[in-house]
Amino acid sequence: MADLKRILLVEDNPADVELTLTALAEHNLANEVDVANDGEQALDYLYRRGKYAMRGNGNPAVVLLDIKMPKVDGLTVLRTIKQDKDLMTIPVVMLTSSREDRDLAECYNLGVNAYVVKPVNFEEFVGAVSKVGLFWGVLNEPPPGSVKRR
Repeated sequence: MADLKRILLVEDNPADVELTLTALAEHNLANEVDVANDGEQALDYLYRRGKYAMRGNGNPAVVLLDIKMPKVDGLTVLRTIKQDKDLMTIPVVMLTSSREDRDLAECYNLGVNAYVVKPVNFEEFVGAVSKVGLFWGVLNEPPPGSVKRR
């Protein structure tokens, strides 16, 4: 299999975290996933602060990001990533239940790489997450020096 790269999953709903990890596990990607339960934790992870201060060098290959979360919402996290020269090349995929046009438009205006609406059906959800994980976590080639391979 191709060289696996780290995925950052930012999701506050424990059931959705479990479903996403299950979907990624179907393609042996689950052991390469770090989970942040809100936007504040995601920013701490990316900037190596707090409990992530000792995290190794390198950015994740992709950030799977929910929109509606406590503390710091996904739009703020996305805005922060895309405005930071050290983070802006990280692909960000919104993985959200929001079908609101304003959320979709705002995400693309901020530079999101993809917007995936979480299917309600389990099999569809597993299929969608597996494809996202395989593409961004294995197949996509990031800009040189942006991701440290394990």
